[in-house]
Parts: sequence; structure tokens; C-alpha cells
Amino acid sequence: MDAKSAKKKGGRVSKAEKERLQKEEEERRLKEEEEARLIAEREEQERLERERKEEEERQRLELKDRERREDELNELRFMLEENQNAVNTWEATCKQKAKWDRYMLCDGSPNPAVQPEINTFISLWKENPEVQIQPLLQQCALALRLTDELDLLLREEPAPSVAQLYQDTLLSLQSLIHAKHQQATEEILKWAKACSEIETGNMQTVVQDDNITLCLWANLNKNPRFKGYQFKEVGLGFELPKQLAMSDIGVRILHTHYDHLSHLSQKAQAQMRKDAREEVNKETTLAETPKVLEDEEEEVRGSAEQAEDELQSLKSERKKSAVSVHSAKEERKSSSLKERQEGEGGQTETGMEGVASSGEGTDEADSTPAVVEPVIDSTEVHVVDLQQYTPLGGVFYFDVFRLPPQSHTVSGWEMRELLDTGLQVFPYPSEHSQVHSSASGTLDENNTQFPPVGVTVALPDTVVFLEEPQVACWDPVGQHWRTDCITETSYNAEARSISFKMESFCAFTLLQETYANMPFQSWELRPLGQDSALLTITTALTEVSITVKGNQCMLHMDEVHELAHLLGKWMSFSALQTAMRHAGVNIFVNEYSDKYVVVNAKDPLIEHAVYEQMALVSSAFAFSWSKWNAQCGQEHLVLQVCEHLEAGFVPKKAWSLYLLGAQRTQHLKMTEMSSEFSPELAEGTEFHSTFLHMLRDSMSPEGRARVGHSHHLYIHTVQRLLYTTRMLTFS
Repeated sequence: MDAKSAKKKGGRVSKAEKERLQKEEEERRLKEEEEARLIAEREEQERLERERKEEEERQRLELKDRERREDELNELRFMLEENQNAVNTWEATCKQKAKWDRYMLCDGSPNPAVQPEINTFISLWKENPEVQIQPLLQQCALALRLTDELDLLLREEPAPSVAQLYQDTLLSLQSLIHAKHQQATEEILKWAKACSEIETGNMQTVVQDDNITLCLWANLNKNPRFKGYQFKEVGLGFELPKQLAMSDIGVRILHTHYDHLSHLSQKAQAQMRKDAREEVNKETTLAETPKVLEDEEEEVRGSAEQAEDELQSLKSERKKSAVSVHSAKEERKSSSLKERQEGEGGQTETGMEGVASSGEGTDEADSTPAVVEPVIDSTEVHVVDLQQYTPLGGVFYFDVFRLPPQSHTVSGWEMRELLDTGLQVFPYPSEHSQVHSSASGTLDENNTQFPPVGVTVALPDTVVFLEEPQVACWDPVGQHWRTDCITETSYNAEARSISFKMESFCAFTLLQETYANMPFQSWELRPLGQDSALLTITTALTEVSITVKGNQCMLHMDEVHELAHLLGKWMSFSALQTAMRHAGVNIFVNEYSDKYVVVNAKDPLIEHAVYEQMALVSSAFAFSWSKWNAQCGQEHLVLQVCEHLEAGFVPKKAWSLYLLGAQRTQHLKMTEMSSEFSPELAEGTEFHSTFLHMLRDSMSPEGRARVGHSHHLYIHTVQRLLYTTRMLTFS
């Protein structure tokens, strides 16, 4: 009889019936709990058994990896050394050939590496009376070629004494080029009256070649209503206050397509950084000394109750302890420096082997606070930090000169006053007003008396400005660029021009943030065939692609007419890197980059080792950015990998994830689209000590053939491309 029948008969359930129902309910609950317990126990046993088997399998794979570890590292080391030795031999041969070709060059130009030749050239050119603009510009072009040769010689890092000679010669040539431009300017201004225009009564002229654009305007008419002048053919112009419009002056805008000023500031800032590092090291040493002495004092107090002879012995031991502590610190410092140097070289020792040896002391190293190197060592916020900003498009020398005496015709004779003062600068604001303003601090009154001068500049057509450019003027006293003397800046993106005002006449340049393209949003390195690959980097502002074929590189960008001189042209990696930086497309990093960019910090030794091995197999394997690289910690790297032997893009489903660390590399079971990160090993795969051997497990015969026949110059070029972009950290 169930509950419904009971309700129907009596309308209420009896006590016995309630007890029976409760008992049945309790039995059912106990049965369900027992079944659930049995199921949980079975699942737990299955889980434990599965974990036991997984652990056994993992231990088996780890043991197998340890057994072959030495062989894999030795094989990788041998491959890297073999490639590097071949590259070194090729570079040495190229240097010898370049020296011989330079020696056999019979064009009348001096060899800048031979001091007697270059000194004779400089002396003769100083004494050369030629002041006509075209012959003089040809001479300057030769001198600029010599400065380029000296730059190349300095990049080879010669001995310090030789480098100093090259540096002095370079500065002498640069100074002499500027002096020749002054002489040519003076000569043109001397004949301003003869070249004046009928319409304006003034003289204006433009002289151009491949290296400079010279714009000159001579105020012969002295019209008080004159506001300014535009050299429309070159996109340069200026505005003058009334005081200057009524003066005997000549205005010059000299645009040099090269930059002979910034290196002076870089040298000064580098010296300040060096001094700051030494000061930090000195303070650190002074801070550590009291701690050592305090420890020693405690030892002395703890043994004060001992006999006098024991105390004397303790003092002796204390001296030895101090020496040993200092010696141990120096030893650790020397050892650390040596390891860094060997790791960064990465030629005679594989990067993975260096990482493995350093990985054992990671915890101890991480517990030591790192000394943060100062980024900018100037206390003046308006001084341009040339690590953070890059001058682009050359230098614009904006000057005002006293107009040289003009010729007069008297009774058929042409007469001219001759001065031996050379080209004289017209002071604006006047020297007296500058001194008075500095002493009294009445800047507003001074600006009212001497209004600023205006400048309009068309952006150079060989430079890409990804953002609105900044303007900085040159401080010849402090030897640096400054931004506090520029006001009322107006940028026209469509016309690609910028207008602004300056307190006085001085050299100025256009700046762009060096790391505007960083951090990268994504990247991909894809093979195009034997000894050929395409690197594509996507940034927040643009997309840059570089094709590598052998030891040559080619830049690709969409619809950027300013780079017509670069796009689609093969050149060496060094030449491409320099050209891209000068053109405003910088994707390369240096030792200071992480001070200005938010990076995904990774162990540099692991990163270096991965780049080495990526280059080895880049003819057959594609590599790509992974979002999981930011979530696997500093001691590991994650990237997408796929063997790709056909033309075209890599299908999304073809990518696999790999986890790389100091001790081993593994193929992950998860994919890029997984919901959470898991280091679980992919089925049917093993651990390997190197990335190279990990990839070999799944490499096809055709892929092995490509990798085996990769040329050492191609591998070296891809390595340099990866080293200088550091995409695993800067994306």
C-alpha cells in the first residue's frame, strides 16, 4: 500500500506507515551514498593509477632525456661552431678584399685609414681658396664619403688608440665640411645685390644636391611690411619680426640630409651614464661595508669573555674574514661577468647549455635585487634623451647673418669693401638683451621686445613619421638637443609639414619616439624555400615584413611612398638595419630598450638559445607569436611552430605549441585556442634538451634535407634578425 492509497482510505498516514516510509527513504539514501562512495573510490583509484602511470612515463622520458642530453648538446654546439667558423672565415675574406679594393682604388681620394693621406687631404682642403658653390659641394660630397668610411672602420671596434685617431679625423672632417658651407654662404651673400629679383628687390636662392638643401634670402629692400618668405620648391619657409625686416641681414636655412650633431650628444650622455653607474656601484660598496663590519663586531662581542690570547687570535681571524668576504664577492662578480659574456657570445658554447648551467642558481640570483641603470642622467627635463627619441631627416641649420658689404659701381669701376672677419652672425635677441633677461628673469618683457621667429618645414620625403614629430633645437654649449625653446607648434598631416616658432636662430631637428612600434602585437617567421624566409611583425602603427634570401634582406611595407628608396631592394642586413632606422621604421632593440618599453621579461640566455636554433631550421619550419608566452613565467618561452614546406600562409590548425626552458623542450597538448594554460605533454612525444632535437622528432625527410643544406650565411642573417628584434620579449 503506498502513500496515495493510505491517504485515500484514511485521509491520513499512520505512524507505522510513516516509519516504514522513513526507513525506505533512509535505506535508499544509504544505498545512494554507498554507490557514490564506491564510484568516488573507483574514480580516485583510477586517477591515482593514471597519475602513477603518467609519473612513471614522465620519469621514463626524463631519464631518457638525461641519458641523451650530453649528446644533443654536443651536436648542437658542433653545428653552431661550424656555422660560426664559416661565417668568421667569410667575414675575414671580405675585409681583406675590401682593404685591397680600397688600396687599388685610383680615384684620387685619400684612404681615411692611412693617417698621412687623410691629414694631407684635410690640410690641402683647408687652404683651398675655392668658394664657388658647385665645386665646393663636390668636395663636401667626397668628404662625406670619407666620413662614412670612418664610421664603418669605427664599427669594427679597432684598438682604442686607433679608434681615437679615427674619431679625431671624423670630427675634423665634419667641422671642415661645416666651415666650407659657411664660406659658400658668404660668397653667395656677397653677390646678393647682383642676383636680386626685380619684383621683391631682395635676393632668394636655392641650391641642392644629394646631401644638402641650401636656402638663402638677403634683405636688400628692407620693407617694414615684410613678414616672411617661402621657398616653395623645397617646402621651407620662415617668418621674421619687424626688427629684422629693417636690418641688413641674410637668412639661411641649410638642411643637411645627414646629422653631424647628435653623436656629440650621444657621447656626452653615454659618459654621464657611465659616471652614474660608477656612482651607483660606489654607493653599493659603501652600503655593504657597514654590514660586514657589524657582523664582525657581533663576533667580537660574543667572544669578549675569552682569554686575551683568544681575543687576539679572534682579531687576526677577523681580518682574514674581511679579506675572504671581499675576495668571495669579487670572485662571484668576476664569475657572473664571465658567464654573461660567454652566454651573449653564444658561439663556442650553446645557449641551452649555458642556460642549463645557470638555471641551478636561479633562486639565489632572483633573491638579489638588481641595480637599475639610470635611463637619462640629465636633471633638465627638456634635454632630449637620444635613447628614447631619434632625430630623423637630418639637421636644419637656421641662421641669420650680417649682410656682407655689397659692390657699388662708380665711374665704371665696381668697388666692394673687403672684410677679413668672415661670415658674421647677427645676434637675435641681442647679446645685451640676453644678459639682462638672464639677470632679471623678465622673460615676458624680452619676448615682447624680441618676438620669436617662425619656421615652416616640409617633412623630408625619405622619412616615415608614424606619429606627429617633435622639434628640438641644438644647444651648442651643453652639446645636446632641447625642446623648451620651441613654441606654437602646428602639424599638418595631409600636407606633411610642421610650423613652429623659436626664441632665436639655431639648428633644429625633427624627433620621433624610438620605440613607437613597440611592443609588437604579433609576429611570424615563415620559410619561402631553401635559404629563404619572411619575417612579418605587426605593430600598433604599421606592419613590417623583411624577406631574407641568403645573406641579403628586402623590406616590404604597404603604400609608403616615403620608403621608395628602400622597398623592394636587396641589401645586407647591416645596411637594411641602418636604412630602416634612418627612415623612421625602427623594429630593432638595444641594451636600453626595456627601460622604455613594457616587455614580457624572459631569461636572455634561454631567449638567445632559442633564436640560434630557430635560425637553424628556418628553411623548413614556421614560427609565430603565442598569447601563452606571457603566462608561462620568466624562465620559459611558448611559441607556435609548424613544419611548412609549401608556398603560402600557414593554416591555423597546423600550428602546435612548444614550451621551452633551460633544461628541456616539450611539445604541448594544448593549443592556442585553449581556455587555460597547461604544461601537459602532447601524446606520443618526448622531452628533449634542445629545441632542434625536439623539432627533429616530427621533421619530414624533405624538411631534414632543407635544414641539412642551409647555408651558413643565411643562418647567420636570420640569427642577427632575431637577435636584434627580440620578438619573444618585445611582444
